[in-house]
Amino acid sequence: MAERRVKLNGKQKAAILMIALGTDVSAAIFKHLTEQEIEDLTLEISNAHKIDSDEKNQVIDEFFQTAKAQEYISQGGIGYAKQILEKALGEKPANDVIQRLTSTLQVRPFDFMRKSDPQQILNFVQNEHPQTIALILSYLDPDQAATVLSSLPVEVQADIAKRIAVMDRTSPEIISEVERVLEKKVSSTAGSQDYTRTGGIASAVNVLNGVDRTTEKNIMEQLEESDPDLAEEIKKRMFVFEDIIVLDDRAIQRVIRESENEDLILAMRTASDEVKDLLFRNMSERMAASFKEEMEYMGPVRLHDVEEAQTRIVSTIRKLEDAGEIVIARGKGDDVIV
Repeated sequence: MAERRVKLNGKQKAAILMIALGTDVSAAIFKHLTEQEIEDLTLEISNAHKIDSDEKNQVIDEFFQTAKAQEYISQGGIGYAKQILEKALGEKPANDVIQRLTSTLQVRPFDFMRKSDPQQILNFVQNEHPQTIALILSYLDPDQAATVLSSLPVEVQADIAKRIAVMDRTSPEIISEVERVLEKKVSSTAGSQDYTRTGGIASAVNVLNGVDRTTEKNIMEQLEESDPDLAEEIKKRMFVFEDIIVLDDRAIQRVIRESENEDLILAMRTASDEVKDLLFRNMSERMAASFKEEMEYMGPVRLHDVEEAQTRIVSTIRKLEDAGEIVIARGKGDDVIV
């Protein structure tokens, strides 16, 4: 008997998948979502009163196929992935999987550049228009983009960072043309002909998080002059509370001393086990025991209050770094392409 195919939207599929994966895995995934995404998904999960086996199997099967397709694409590109999927699933199901990936932007242009050394990428882009450079960097892996941005002339760094942050949608025709000019051998972008979301503040933050401190300060100072609101929004997202794991024990101890106990307790409510263990390890036994006891018996707290406490601690960390009292490890450090 053939399995019944159920028509589900994206949010319904996500809710069913979270339920199928269980609370521990779902909680870990939630840490990577925005507050709005969490609210939307939580509402969808609460409305999923009864899930039959056909629905669950359909969602899990689609998730598995998509994950495998992504793996194949990373190994050999879209053509290779499609070839493997056609052998495994048939032509139409394979096309459906590839279409889902490209339409949700999990397949990105400039794949040939992501496989290149940063020096080669620099040679490709250094004489291009800043908008072209911003477009390309927004599609690269953050570490690659950060290294290239750090090695570009100081006078253009802030302009390019701003262009990445304010970039919204770019037509696939423009992307394909840029690809064609930069690399004649690259295949034209597959997938939907809708305008493709490119760059954005999150992309700019990912790049800036990987540059060295000197480059970051130069870019942020120029952005504060040219676009204070954008600079403030980028600063808010550049170092989040969970990034505290990049600090060494001495820096952690300093942050604990400089932070309010109430803020630390609130901030740890939604922190990963790794972050909690790191903080507890750098407290005195008495302080750690007191914190654990208070957290155990603390009642419900608003997510907004937790996020504000985390923001205050992050602000303390940035002030300590600016004063030269602690060091935040950053991607490639101060390496510069020569």
